[in-house]
Amino acid sequence: MTAHEIRARGEAALTWVCAHRDGFALGDDALAEHGNVNTTWKPLGELAQVCVCVRRHTDPATPLHVMACDLLSFAWHQTGRGALFLELQRLEPFATYPLEVYAAFASAGLRHEDYERATATVARTRGWHLTEQEPNRRMSVLNSERRSGIPEHGDMARALGRTWLAGLPEPWTFELAAGYTLTHVIFHLTDWGLTPGAVPPPVAAYLRHWLPPWLDTCLEDEQWDLSCELLAVASSLPGPPERALFQEAWARLATAQDDSGFVPEVGGRGSRTTAPAFVDCYHSTLMTAFAAVLTADRLREAEPVSDGQGVPG
Repeated sequence: MTAHEIRARGEAALTWVCAHRDGFALGDDALAEHGNVNTTWKPLGELAQVCVCVRRHTDPATPLHVMACDLLSFAWHQTGRGALFLELQRLEPFATYPLEVYAAFASAGLRHEDYERATATVARTRGWHLTEQEPNRRMSVLNSERRSGIPEHGDMARALGRTWLAGLPEPWTFELAAGYTLTHVIFHLTDWGLTPGAVPPPVAAYLRHWLPPWLDTCLEDEQWDLSCELLAVASSLPGPPERALFQEAWARLATAQDDSGFVPEVGGRGSRTTAPAFVDCYHSTLMTAFAAVLTADRLREAEPVSDGQGVPG
């Protein structure tokens, strides 16, 4: 598949997201004491993050960029233009997920000064610094602090060193949980594909060697959601892109995408009799758009430059 065709997969995915934006809306349970953040704030934060990435890697005149801007505005409106983050901070002062969601908006210039001031106060405490977290989650918090203008309370390289990926593990120990963990390690390390050079050479070399067979296994097993995340990782590594890898993987992924644009988390088109529920396809559809714009952008960057006479310059 060409970069144009891959970008079209992303456009179809984001078109579906636009048509189903109400699924991301915050309900009355968003501030409930025992509310489920995995069905409220998490989807909205994922929507915001993908839209930020799409805007970064697309031309303002393209449909993808326009849709991403519209969806990001919708998501920001859902937070009361940031006011709900301040309320979350009051209710759960040591919870990190509000800052992790807010950071996506902040990176796009959508900020709430009172929330940042309140969170910065909490972030100076020993309680915040010493919260026990998985290493990849610690990386998420550190990156969120940086994006939100809050002094980072730890060292990103040290957090990376404690991850499964940084240990360059035996490749046969890869499985679903490890796969999702490693993808997010790279996302936080590179600020969601923005800085490929942040990946240390040993980790980049390890991924260049083992990511292709891992991706092939996921595609064969029709794990479309993780496949898209792995494609995004492949697009976030330094050096020239693996053109053949991208072309083959996207050709296979295209077979899973519905005509309406959604991509299921798992399973093939032939096994479906009805459209999956929103919760079963929204994330994989967002990841399709995310991976598509990263892939297309890297492929475009790698195209030979012409000297104006049809000869590569």
